[in-house]
Amino acid sequence: MTADDAGSGTAEEREAWDAAAPDGAVRDTGARESAAAEAPEEAPDEALDEEDQPDPIALRLEQLILGAERRYTPFQAARSAGVSVELATRFWRAMGFADIGQAKALTEADVLALRRLSGLVEAGLLSEPMAIQVARSTGQTSARLADWQIDSFLEGLTDPQETGMTRTEIAYPLVELLLPELEEFLVYVYRRQLAAATGRVVQAADDVEMVDRRLAVGFADLVSFTRLTRRLEEEELGELVEAFETTAADLVAAHGGRLIKTLGDEVLYAADDAGIAAEIGLRLIETLTHDETMPELRVGIAFGTVTTRMGDVFGTTVNLASRLTSIAPKNAVLVDGAFAEELSRTGEAPVSEAEAAEAAAAAEKEGEEPPSYRFALQPMWQRPVRGLGVVEPWLLSRRA
Repeated sequence: MTADDAGSGTAEEREAWDAAAPDGAVRDTGARESAAAEAPEEAPDEALDEEDQPDPIALRLEQLILGAERRYTPFQAARSAGVSVELATRFWRAMGFADIGQAKALTEADVLALRRLSGLVEAGLLSEPMAIQVARSTGQTSARLADWQIDSFLEGLTDPQETGMTRTEIAYPLVELLLPELEEFLVYVYRRQLAAATGRVVQAADDVEMVDRRLAVGFADLVSFTRLTRRLEEEELGELVEAFETTAADLVAAHGGRLIKTLGDEVLYAADDAGIAAEIGLRLIETLTHDETMPELRVGIAFGTVTTRMGDVFGTTVNLASRLTSIAPKNAVLVDGAFAEELSRTGEAPVSEAEAAEAAAAAEKEGEEPPSYRFALQPMWQRPVRGLGVVEPWLLSRRA
């Protein structure tokens, strides 16, 4: 069945469409069919009010990027893809797009995407809720990436004074040149990240560990950021945040951690190994301390079971790391007891300096090399932490 044959549909689908239609859309079946018959096929945006007609340049850009013209209403796209309007609407919203009423705003690419996603459900490879999660996670991630790229390219690569053209005028040729290369690069990075994530799953001890895993989770937080927002100009503040996020992302990746997310003045990272998380935390402090443009930094790290969902991490361990960050001294790293115990278990740090001295003396007596530790741990005063009870933080440092 083609999209043009999809004006009727079952009663259930028409009811689902009518329920999803925004205020002002044609809800009566007869009125809908009449409106469809009156609308010329070659005018894809006829359903829009005159004042809502898309900008011609925006429409040309859309066709360039999507590689297809607008042809379908949401109802027609769903019927052509062989899915219910309700499911198509859920996919559409999950990807982060607003309801579009009965406008002919969808393309063959939209139909193909619906077919592929619903096909995975029909084949039993994905459940319907999982398919919705796939749409949502992909939409959220790509929306942020697209916004960042367009803002950066139009700001950094276009100068109306030098080119004699406005950014609107230069947007089309710029996208035309960059799109093929960026698309190839995006697929490459995605495959690389998918390979890395799959490798971590394969190395997990069991199926439970794939979702609920024992990880080291660290927060790094800029000190007095609120005061900075009042003192700095918007452009200066943006440059500071970008420099902080770039530095943190580079250090986390270089030492084997994973950057989970950035929150302006704060970054959240994770690592499978406590020693890696400790190295990242101390490197962040050391690097930013030597940058006079950066404020001071606090880091908190905890170790324990973490639930992972859609690339994010949740659970008591994450909350504890956040609380440790809030009570950490300036330019210092605080860790919890489980993290300190893990460092000691793996030989990265002594349980205490007294134990380290005894081990060194025993090794010297036997003519052996004394144990070599990377980190030192100093117990701090126990204190109540909101929502988590009493904790005993440890101050992490490098061992001389």
